[in-house]
Amino acid sequence: MPKAKAAPKAAAAKAASAKSAPKPTAKAAPKTDAAKPAPKRAAAKTTAAKPAPKAQRPTKAAAAATPAAPRPARGRRREKLAPDRLQLLVEAAQKSLEDDKAENIVVLDVTGRADYTDRLIIATGQVERQLQAMATHLDEALGKAGLHLKRDAIQASPDWVLIDAGDLVIHLFRPDARELYRLERMWGPESPLKTENSDAARD
Repeated sequence: MPKAKAAPKAAAAKAASAKSAPKPTAKAAPKTDAAKPAPKRAAAKTTAAKPAPKAQRPTKAAAAATPAAPRPARGRRREKLAPDRLQLLVEAAQKSLEDDKAENIVVLDVTGRADYTDRLIIATGQVERQLQAMATHLDEALGKAGLHLKRDAIQASPDWVLIDAGDLVIHLFRPDARELYRLERMWGPESPLKTENSDAARD
């Protein structure tokens, strides 16, 4: 008889433990990490969309703020003008600049010292509008003297205008730009290159 009573007690204990055991429900699913890959991928894409080199490249405005060296670039050899022809162009350019009230007009003979021209004319204008007017009138004056400039012969910026007429190159500067480049010091009578050539000729 005791053995028969023990069996129902064991069955009752199993039933009670089954009721007390936590049943698996749908609420346990969010505890897993299976639903979190999507945000990680999005973060990876966001990081990849910000390349550092692009942010370090200079902007067009910064590049434009840096002045270019005022020297004509030629891909082919220039044709030399006869001395009297060159002198005629120099005089026409000087007169045009004087009519436009250009300041401190300087003519430099750089024959044999500069590989890109024989004469340099340097003049100063106070404002950008004056520089543009001077360049336009120089183009007309040289044309009347028989020299028609090419389309790319005039290179302009707010601070300086370069006119490449072959054996004659004209620089029109605003005061600050002229002081910055100091072409008279580079190509004038006191230039280091001319001094060296003079010393060599004396020896």
